[in-house]
Amino acid sequence: MHRPLTAALLAFALAAGVAAPARAGLFDKNPDQVAQDAVTKDLRAVTLWVDASWGFRNQGAANALSRAHQAFVSRGYDVVSVEPYIENGDLQGFFVTYQKPRG
Repeated sequence: MHRPLTAALLAFALAAGVAAPARAGLFDKNPDQVAQDAVTKDLRAVTLWVDASWGFRNQGAANALSRAHQAFVSRGYDVVSVEPYIENGDLQGFFVTYQKPRG
């Protein structure tokens, strides 16, 4: 159900050249490092993947989202969207997009 919307948003962001990295699993990378990389590369928008299939789906995913939000908000980014990705009825994770306000 969310797959076409998520795919369309990701394709738009990549085509516009504003989203990178397209996938940055927070269980593989520290959210602070991903956010700092975005600042270093002067990215206006970033879409990343927060995995919910590893560990505890409810609290683990919530904690990962909270860490990512804190890392990006502290560097001047706003949360634009959080899109769940569900496969075969199971929550797999979230595509999260952050954007720096124009100013």
